[in-house]
Amino acid sequence: QEYVRILARGLQHHPRFSHFLNERSIDLLAKSAPLHDIGKVGIPDHILLKPGKHTPDEWEIMKTHAILGSQAIEQAERDAAKSVAFLTMAKDIAHYHHERWDGSGYPDGRRGDDIPIAARLMALADVFDALITRRVYKPPMPLAVAQGIIIDERGKHFDPDVVDCFSAQFDQFKDIAERYRDD
Repeated sequence: QEYVRILARGLQHHPRFSHFLNERSIDLLAKSAPLHDIGKVGIPDHILLKPGKHTPDEWEIMKTHAILGSQAIEQAERDAAKSVAFLTMAKDIAHYHHERWDGSGYPDGRRGDDIPIAARLMALADVFDALITRRVYKPPMPLAVAQGIIIDERGKHFDPDVVDCFSAQFDQFKDIAERYRDD
C-alpha cells in the first residue's frame, strides 16, 4: 500500500500520469492496493503454499488468481448497496497487476499504456515486496539486490517511468521495508 502511494505521489505531476493521479485517485489507489491478490483465496492451498517450483499445470492454476480476484471484486460491486469507488480501481489492479510492459504478462498479454496505470504501479510494488519478503519457497532478498532486479526490468516487466520514479524514491522504499520487516 505504501509503496504504491510513494510511486503515485512521485508520478503525480508527470505528463503521462497527471491526468489520472490526483489526490482522490491516489487515495483510492492506496485503499485498493491490499486487494491485488484477493483472487488467491480461490487457489488450492497445495499449490498456493507449495515450497518448491510449480509444475506447468500448477502455474496455470496459480495464474488464474488475477481473474478470480477481479471477478470477486466485481461481485462485491454488484452486491454493494451503493457504488464504492475504490472497488472499481481494485478490480483493475487485481486483474492486470501481472501484465508486463513488453506484453509478456498475464492474463491478457496487455502491453505498455494498455495496462491501467494503477496496475502498473501495483506491479512494481508487488514484485519489490515479493523479492524482499520471506515466502514458503524462498528467503527474503537484500534490498539492493531487489532494487537491481527492478531496474533491470525497466522497459521489459515495468513501465520505464515507474522504474525511474522507484529509483528516485528508493530511500523511501527502504524506509518502508525496514518499518514493516518481518523478524
